[in-house]
Amino acid sequence: MNTPSHPPEYYMRIALDLARRSSALPYPNPWVGCVIVREGRIVGKGFHRGAGTNHAEVEALIDAGPKARGAALYVTLEPCCHFGRTPPCTDTILKAGVREVYYAMKDPNPRVAGKGAQILRRHGLKVHSDYCVHEAAALNEMYIKFQTTGLPFVTAKVAASLDGKIATRTGQSKWITDEESRRRARQLRAEHQAVLVGINTVLSDDPHLGPRDSSSAEPWRIILDSHLRIPLNSQVVKSGKCIVACTSRASAAKKARLESAGVRVMTFKGSQVPLRPLLKRLAEREIISIMVEGGGEVLGSFFDQKLVDRVCWFVSPVVLGSTKARVAVAGDGAARLERAFWLQETAIEKVGNSWLIQARPSKPAGRLFLPNTRL
Repeated sequence: MNTPSHPPEYYMRIALDLARRSSALPYPNPWVGCVIVREGRIVGKGFHRGAGTNHAEVEALIDAGPKARGAALYVTLEPCCHFGRTPPCTDTILKAGVREVYYAMKDPNPRVAGKGAQILRRHGLKVHSDYCVHEAAALNEMYIKFQTTGLPFVTAKVAASLDGKIATRTGQSKWITDEESRRRARQLRAEHQAVLVGINTVLSDDPHLGPRDSSSAEPWRIILDSHLRIPLNSQVVKSGKCIVACTSRASAAKKARLESAGVRVMTFKGSQVPLRPLLKRLAEREIISIMVEGGGEVLGSFFDQKLVDRVCWFVSPVVLGSTKARVAVAGDGAARLERAFWLQETAIEKVGNSWLIQARPSKPAGRLFLPNTRL
């Protein structure tokens, strides 16, 4: 008989730790970890490394081998039951002879969403859910947003003075924050598949927007450039992973030159690039996490349209002053306080000589799958 020596939460937290081990972003797939427990002992461990690779359950079952028969499986997300890049995990679990399954949270993917648990129960397995569910949801907040809204998870990143400025009245911006803060900002960037800026940022700073070391994956650089003013010799164009969003009024010849240089050009009707349709098209390309880094008008538009899911705001101990200095967030803004972009779950930490404030909107755009009772 398979009798665990610890409560389910104990094994689930081990699975959650495993889920975080992947050195690469698994997107568009979720972070998942799994352990196999037999007679109170962990006999198999696994985690998902990315799309097209074995799922965590398969890795753990391979690790357990014949010891998986009659054992209990603990996994941070409901086992999948459909063919994608890999076969259904439910089939593998049934073939391995597992008798009991514990999972942290229901998979928000409509192709699963409870169906995986139903299949396992139908074949006589004992299935339990909602263990460490909030930790599991926090781990996969980007995946949840993508699956429940069809849009990428958007982080707004700002590095500003104490009075909310990102450059002096003459346009000088390097550097408002110190090296330690900039290093932390690059770490945050590495958590996302893409970085988005406006064309003015490219023209004024010619940023690289990539990692400083080879251990991090190259992000997509997404540039909002309605009229295709982007220089062909800019660093983002030369990066090899650049998407430029423009309008139908942009030069067809310039578009052709950019495409010849390897740039993906997305064209939209109207005088400005519409943000929500852009995010929808990026999600269709399986880009599910984006860090928006400016400038002020771009960030303001994202806040105005309630498209921000997380804020990472570096505050430097300097006052720039002047009404002509560039502000961190522009846009239309709120006419009344009740319509402002209120934040919650605020965390503040000291980074170098700056403070990093992280927070989330009071009304999140994604719907979390957080059942109140165990199934």
